[in-house]
Amino acid sequence: MATLIEEITVEGDSQNVVHKNYVLVRAEFPEEAYEKAQDLGKSSDVSYDNPKGSLVQIKFRGLSELNVVYDQLEHGAELHYDELLGLSEERVGALLRPKKDLAAFKPVSPSAGPDYSSRDVLEDAKQIIERAAGKGGHKR
Repeated sequence: MATLIEEITVEGDSQNVVHKNYVLVRAEFPEEAYEKAQDLGKSSDVSYDNPKGSLVQIKFRGLSELNVVYDQLEHGAELHYDELLGLSEERVGALLRPKKDLAAFKPVSPSAGPDYSSRDVLEDAKQIIERAAGKGGHKR
């Protein structure tokens, strides 16, 4: 499992956005995994315009981690672990979250940072929705 670091910048906005992307890499040896992870990261480099016409650039910055996954990829497989030593009961409790606070149960909300959405993707989505609703254009 590789942790890829991507930096997103939007022309005219001083605030950047950094993503830590956790991806699986199939390889037989660590060096092969490293090269494949680098290739995956570099393939994500892209530039496009956001809906306001500002240039958005996504740049792969590098790896922050590369781990071996020993288990078969199936239900219950361990992908990663952190080891924490000497935690008090209070600190252990602070690691736990109620169900409602887990990411899978939170609504997807727009980023509070700069708008790095793609104008082309949003326009394509709008056309698909309009065609499906019977508005504008011809149906396929």
